Amino acid sequence: MSKSTLAIILGGGQGSRLFPLTHRRSKPAVPIAGKYRLVDIPISNCINSNIHRMFVLTQFNSASLNQHIKNTFQFGHFSTAFVDILAAEQTPDNPTWFQGTADAVRQCMQHFLNHEFDYALILSGDQLYQMNFNEMIEAHEKSGAGISIATLPVTAKEAPEFGILKTDDESLITSFIEKPHVDLLPEWASEVSDESKAEGKHYLASMGIYIFNRQLLIDLMSDPEPKDFGKEIIPQAIGKEKVLSYQYEGYWTDIGNIDSFFEANLGLTDDIPKFNLFDNLSKIYTRARVLPPSKITGASTIDKSIIAEGCIIDGTSIEHSVIGIRNRIGRGSKISNSYLMGNDFYQNLDEMTYNYENNIVNYGIGERCVINNAIVDKNCRIGNDVTLNGGAHLENANTDEYTIKDGIIIIKKGSMLPNGFSI
Repeated sequence: MSKSTLAIILGGGQGSRLFPLTHRRSKPAVPIAGKYRLVDIPISNCINSNIHRMFVLTQFNSASLNQHIKNTFQFGHFSTAFVDILAAEQTPDNPTWFQGTADAVRQCMQHFLNHEFDYALILSGDQLYQMNFNEMIEAHEKSGAGISIATLPVTAKEAPEFGILKTDDESLITSFIEKPHVDLLPEWASEVSDESKAEGKHYLASMGIYIFNRQLLIDLMSDPEPKDFGKEIIPQAIGKEKVLSYQYEGYWTDIGNIDSFFEANLGLTDDIPKFNLFDNLSKIYTRARVLPPSKITGASTIDKSIIAEGCIIDGTSIEHSVIGIRNRIGRGSKISNSYLMGNDFYQNLDEMTYNYENNIVNYGIGERCVINNAIVDKNCRIGNDVTLNGGAHLENANTDEYTIKDGIIIIKKGSMLPNGFSI
């Protein structure tokens, strides 16, 4: 499988729905689960499936993503394995930036064709799931299809957000509609498992995971008009090519907006989370940092939470939260239903003492803070007695220091909130 398959990971566009987390970084570079980046998920799924040749296509704010991949995914000198970044570039043949998912692949075809492969596995860089791609490739080979699409049963509420399809008795796709109106849904119901039916999931949605035969991909990419896989390439191929639906029923979520990002991260704190970080066979690989264990002092209480490495927590209450690397949380603070991403570095004692004596806020969370229903991005300085109480009572807002979306308070990367600040 590793020799026959080349993986292409789409880094996404501007990522405006994840703003402000994507203000200074691309979507695949957004930190998740306290210590990983979103791009680690598709790359890890490939590694666990013995697919070791990967390209990541990026366009916006790709500097931190480039750095992360360079520092993380290094294979042996005599190995053919690689994870390469292909940033959008202007050339005599392609004077514009990427215009869509298919256009991104088209503009990079010259790089892909320098490698031998039978199948191109096209993945999204902003999804959370654990999947054995070998099983999908085997189903693709067995069916004799030219294209395979990973599909997932969804509810009527979710269906209008996806490309919805119908299949025949051999799981070949017969029709496809992109983001159907709710009035059209009754005619798009599909046969799914009894378990999915019990959960009210009667529609097959495209997961944005595709397998293309090499020559078919070359032929399709020779036409410069179609710009997007979901809106153009896939619908146009149905009826002309053999397109297989590979039905997947495990956990999968699209990290497309702040709400889904927030829910996915806090979901990791469940007693038995749907996304299993502790699976020996589906490890998530990320940058290996030389960090000390987290230190917890005072009368701290922690419940249903994830604490990453290198944290210093002093007399704090933490509930249903994700605490990222190098977090410093002061005495008497209460953290609930929140994701604190942490810091990229430590302050030394001399600097912290100087800041304290001169009324300058240090990095991390100060003393006696109350943080609920919030995301605190990296390298923020939160003063003492700060209150961030998110919820439905808050209206959407955007300032230099924070954004409020759907009741979730997002403190922007590198922001400083003074002592006594309150939302």
